[in-house]
Amino acid sequence: MSTNQKILTLVMVRKANAILLGLKKRGFGEGKWNGFGGKVENDETVAEGAIRELEEESGLVAKCLKKVGILEFEFVGNPIVLEVHVFDVLQYEGEPVETEEMQPQWFPEDSVPYEKMWPDDILWYPLYLKGIKFKGYFLYQGHDTILKYTLTQVDHLP
Repeated sequence: MSTNQKILTLVMVRKANAILLGLKKRGFGEGKWNGFGGKVENDETVAEGAIRELEEESGLVAKCLKKVGILEFEFVGNPIVLEVHVFDVLQYEGEPVETEEMQPQWFPEDSVPYEKMWPDDILWYPLYLKGIKFKGYFLYQGHDTILKYTLTQVDHLP
């Protein structure tokens, strides 16, 4: 990992035809609906970071993580590239609870609130919801404009 790269996780929780999203209440992405996740600590694996962040932000304990994507994000004027490992969780314990950071809510898969999410979500969520693995790169100007992107279906992820 280069010093200009930050490893993050994004956990998507699903049940029959519904997806759990959290309304970000503070910090990066405030006011947007998103999956659950964040920074991976130095002493944990990417999967351990994903499980910890999901529990901290939603109260849910993931029983089975499946890596479905890797997305890289770059923001004009910021030298740090965010490498986000995306996981799907269908088995978990507990019920979603509101935390200081996130307000969870279930959405039908056909009613995902894309207009209140990061602009890249509408591009890769359809792949994710169909069970297709993917890799992507997004260059943002600010938090609302994608200047360029690539999105590729892949058979395997590291």
